[in-house]
Amino acid sequence: MNSTATHHRWNAIEPEHINAAIARRYINGERVTVARFELKRGGVVPVHAHDNEQISIVLDGALRFTIDGSEIVVRGGEVMQIPGGVPHGVDVLEDTLVIDVFSPVRQDWIDKTDTYFQRR
Repeated sequence: MNSTATHHRWNAIEPEHINAAIARRYINGERVTVARFELKRGGVVPVHAHDNEQISIVLDGALRFTIDGSEIVVRGGEVMQIPGGVPHGVDVLEDTLVIDVFSPVRQDWIDKTDTYFQRR
């Protein structure tokens, strides 16, 4: 177990450009992944599911989540909590900055097996 605190700067983490509308930066702890997404209006995260619980904190902008056939618009200052295993997708309604917290760690990101961004 790491007992040393670590200071991170988002701007010092090289962004991973998923596609033209989505860029992410993330850090992994021992049991959690924290990501900072910069999303451009018109971007799409296709419907997918993962074992990780997800908490999405929209800092600025607006996202439309599709979950269980329902659409929920989440705006700056609002939070969406998604249990692990629940299929969900996102449409980017405005340029958006979001912090996503995942537990456990997103091993699929580490392994580069998160291919759902390529689907539409």
